[in-house]
Parts: sequence; structure tokens; C-alpha cells
Amino acid sequence: MSAVTDPIADMLTRIRNGIQARHPRVDMPSSKLKVEVARILKEEGYISNFKVGDEGKKKVLKVFLKYASDGTNAIASIDRVSKPGRRVYVGSHSVPRVLGGLGVSILTTPRGVLTGKAARKAGVGGEVLCSVA
Repeated sequence: MSAVTDPIADMLTRIRNGIQARHPRVDMPSSKLKVEVARILKEEGYISNFKVGDEGKKKVLKVFLKYASDGTNAIASIDRVSKPGRRVYVGSHSVPRVLGGLGVSILTTPRGVLTGKAARKAGVGGEVLCSVA
């Protein structure tokens, strides 16, 4: 099995695939950055919960997906913006809005992993990891 070159893209793809297959949760190898992305997804209401557990020596991040009572999923789209081949950095004044403010962009900033709105408020820019709607 080959090593994953872009762990965040792998995380987003697992979430996307889990939603399409209507799974209650998806599991993936854990990292501090993935836990922070999951924390923001939970705070913004896109997933119901997440947990970090141990499986042997490896830490596993379990993301519990969220569906409405009529079966529609909370995440309509989740896209990677900055890729290993093309990093996307923005200043505090050019943080992107997703769907005119209806969606969320997730950034890594000097103050940690923040939503686009929080980064704008704090006056910091950074690398745009992904956009969620």
C-alpha cells in the first residue's frame, strides 16, 4: 500500500464517499490537522461528531456524518482548494466567501485552523485548505 501524499484530500474524499454511500461514520488515520478540520466541520454543523481512538499503535479519527430527517446530507459539496502541487495562500482581506457566505472555507493561519469568517475577523490570512457547502 502506498503512502498518501495529500492527507487532507484523502480525508475529504473519505467523507465525500461516506456521504454518497450513506454510511453513519467514516474512519481514517488521525493527525492534529485532520482533528482541527473535523472540529470546524462539527462547529459549523456539517458533521454530527468526531472521536479520536486507538487501534493498536495508530490513532484513528472517526467522523460521524450528519443527515437530515428527510435523508438529505448536511454537506452538499466539500472541495480541496490548496493542493500539494499548487498551494493557495490568501491575505486577510482576500479570504474567499463560499456561496456568498452560506458555505465555509477552512484555512490554516498563524493562529491555528480557522474558518474564513474567523480569519477575516482576526485579520489574518493563510493557506486555504478546503471549502464546504
